[in-house]
Amino acid sequence: MNNTNLIYALDRKQAEIDAIRETFFANQMKYIHEIHLAEKGDFLINKKYTFEIGGKNKPTKQIKGFKNGFVVRDDLEVGALNIIPLYLFGFMY
Repeated sequence: MNNTNLIYALDRKQAEIDAIRETFFANQMKYIHEIHLAEKGDFLINKKYTFEIGGKNKPTKQIKGFKNGFVVRDDLEVGALNIIPLYLFGFMY
């Protein structure tokens, strides 16, 4: 799936918030960046940047030690350091 609306349309009861967050992120990035699944973290963008997607309290331990590692959090208005609010990726499309 590459569209969060399709997840809800097929089975609203089975829509998991983690899958919806990751689908949204991948959908926004795929048009202008090269996107891959990462060995550690969720996505590897342009073979350089590692992103871990999660909720408001997602820890940064999965990207610890990555020079270009970022945590993308939902339910967050302002980011800091290597933490980016998920909604900001909606502006990339």
